[in-house]
Amino acid sequence: MLLDMAYEKWRREGRLRSIADLREAIMFGAVKRIRPKIVTVSVILAGLIPIMFSTGAGSDVMKRIAAPMIGGVVTSTLLELFIYPAILITWK
Repeated sequence: MLLDMAYEKWRREGRLRSIADLREAIMFGAVKRIRPKIVTVSVILAGLIPIMFSTGAGSDVMKRIAAPMIGGVVTSTLLELFIYPAILITWK
């Protein structure tokens, strides 16, 4: 979403004249998103990692729930910070 907002802002301002300008606009949007994404992922992982190492009653069920959630959070982070900007540069 921030990638599109940065792209539209730069387009309205007339700053998109070349591929380099497009890359700069998309990187600007991606950089603005790094801190909130990292904080969100850190908080989620801080809650899920202890579940993965727990040994109490019911921990076997909770581990099966936490493992895919951790995988999804990590995958989502990689997609949003690296893959989506590359796709947007190629697409636009």
